[in-house]
Amino acid sequence: MLAFLVFASAVPLFWPDIAPLVDLPGHIGRYRVQLDLAGSPALQQYYAVEWRPLGNLGVDLLVQLLAPVLGLEPAIKLIVLLIPPLTAAGLLWVAFEVHGRIPPTALFALPFAYNFPFLFGFVNFALAMALALNAFALWLRLARLDRPRLRAAIFLPISVILFFAHAFAWGALGVLCFSAELVRQYDSGRHFVVSGLRAALHCLALTPPVALMLAWRSESGGHTGDWFNVEAKIEWVVQALRDRWEIFDLVSLGLVGAIIFAAMVTPRITFSRNLAASALFLSVVFICLPRIVFGSAYADMRLAPYLFAIALIAIRFPIGVNLRFAATIGLIGLSFFLVRTGATTLSMYLYDQRYDRELAALEHVPRGAAMVSFAGRPCTEPWAMSRLLHLPAMAIARREAFSNDQWILAGAQLLTVHYPPGYPFLRDASQVVSRVRCRGEHWRTIDRALATFPRDGFDYVWLIDPPPHDPNLLKGLQPLWRSGTSVLYRVADPAPIPEQIEP
Repeated sequence: MLAFLVFASAVPLFWPDIAPLVDLPGHIGRYRVQLDLAGSPALQQYYAVEWRPLGNLGVDLLVQLLAPVLGLEPAIKLIVLLIPPLTAAGLLWVAFEVHGRIPPTALFALPFAYNFPFLFGFVNFALAMALALNAFALWLRLARLDRPRLRAAIFLPISVILFFAHAFAWGALGVLCFSAELVRQYDSGRHFVVSGLRAALHCLALTPPVALMLAWRSESGGHTGDWFNVEAKIEWVVQALRDRWEIFDLVSLGLVGAIIFAAMVTPRITFSRNLAASALFLSVVFICLPRIVFGSAYADMRLAPYLFAIALIAIRFPIGVNLRFAATIGLIGLSFFLVRTGATTLSMYLYDQRYDRELAALEHVPRGAAMVSFAGRPCTEPWAMSRLLHLPAMAIARREAFSNDQWILAGAQLLTVHYPPGYPFLRDASQVVSRVRCRGEHWRTIDRALATFPRDGFDYVWLIDPPPHDPNLLKGLQPLWRSGTSVLYRVADPAPIPEQIEP
């Protein structure tokens, strides 16, 4: 049964050749550069890569290992496909180590493998959190077996590996392990303060990456800010299961919330103090963490789904609880898991169909072309947010072409862009356009983008689901391919548009 649950967690990603996660195509473009830059004059004219130790390299390193054997896109498919089952396995293992069996409420936690941060495309973080959950289960197991020295020896390298996978997940593991060890020490009869000191001592095995963190961030800098944004934090919690159908996703989250609340008020159901402490500590971190950490946005948002998952597997059904009642909860949980998995599978299929239609444009792009892309989005993103904003990077992966959607953050990326003729349309978010100027956002309107991009610096223009725009701004652009509102143009006349467009 457990093997079925873990395997079924991968089903939604079986069909798509490219997992339709918002940021993933952008990462795939970067992976192509990292793999082939040395032998590709086409890529060399646009990009450079400098390998250095960063706390954000989980999938990057696996791609370097697997892509030469499997090919880039099959390697990405395999890696991303494994993240949900690894997450599910980690949650089930943690639950077993704490309870000695799998509580029926754990079934409600498994759909959180397809959480909003994962669907946003934070694949390094999602992979690292899947590894962190399994590492946490191992930490609990070795504690249960009373093997502290072996645990310390094992977790010295684990902490370093996890840091390089993603630093935020390494931090989350530290919080989980400290809270669990604190409860274990306290339950052994020690004073709370002494328990905290001993827990900190045990967690020293997780601290070697601190030096790496300080060295990494002393070089990169990066802005840290937007503290205690209560409105945003509430949104992240509400959006923990956000995918395509708002009412369905909100009802699903409401059901999960109701189960957690019912467990809190029902006398015959309790919580594991171990995992309850972990959920509490993670909640405090979530509340205190700013939205932007060292230039990386959505730092706090990434933790929100795991608060629900940990709380669900923390629920304990004592031996004396009516077996029929527990079985009923398990049956409802299994139904919840299967319905969510089926809906996610359908959602992925539909997004994949859209990817296939849009990517047909690349058949008309010559290898090594300089292409600027503009992907439309509204000022207020709908619940089923666009998965097309980084699709332009597939031109790097498949055609070794230039794409203006790559992230350039000091110390956070291995890739840099050097293509002066394309300035300022060189990096994310120059590929994002809207119909009107969006308050508080820095991207351009579609009209301004079409009027001001350097036509002598680009050979092709790819409009991906663009908003309505002035057709006069398309003068000098020859359409080569069209699907719905998306169009691929060749720049036939490099002369700039004379009209003045209001900013």
